[in-house]
Amino acid sequence: MRNFVNDDDEDKKKDESSNSEHLNKILFDARKVFVTGGINMEMATAICARLQAMAHTSDDPIIMTICSPGGHVEAGDMIHDTIKFIKPEVIVIGTGYVASAGALIYVAAEKKNRYTTPNTRFLLHQPSGGVGGDASSIAIQSQQIIAMRDRLNAIFAKATGQKVDKVAKDVDRDFWLTAKEAVKYGIVGKIIENETEIK
Repeated sequence: MRNFVNDDDEDKKKDESSNSEHLNKILFDARKVFVTGGINMEMATAICARLQAMAHTSDDPIIMTICSPGGHVEAGDMIHDTIKFIKPEVIVIGTGYVASAGALIYVAAEKKNRYTTPNTRFLLHQPSGGVGGDASSIAIQSQQIIAMRDRLNAIFAKATGQKVDKVAKDVDRDFWLTAKEAVKYGIVGKIIENETEIK
């Protein structure tokens, strides 16, 4: 049985691929990176590769826009640590919402480089995960979740200037903040409405 391929569909795919490549080149040259959607290892690998490539090309600042519900903590760690590892300054802009592992990535930037648009919401909370298996395995997994929680609390405390005990108490349940509240808490450096306000 023969398969018929519509030439119009093939041309459309080629055009979309060409447009995507063109857009990626513009963003690379402009030193802009977008972290949007759920955070996983595939995304983290692509983002970190792009950051490393930009760092290799120039020491000029990189602007990262973040709108994410969060996701895989270790994937967030990978991006967080890469932001701190590379030589160029990374300027972050929160928009929409910056939640969970998205917030972990966001606070990797120096406070002076943390911007947000006015209507953005921020969410901090303790890590969660499915625990299963025999009693010994459950105990080990529980210990790892507690260790992760303590590590994340320390990161957010250092990034915001809050005491670890306060962060731990605040994130015991979902801790939502408006842009203004996030500034007061120490997550955000400045609320902006226009790109020209970035210093």
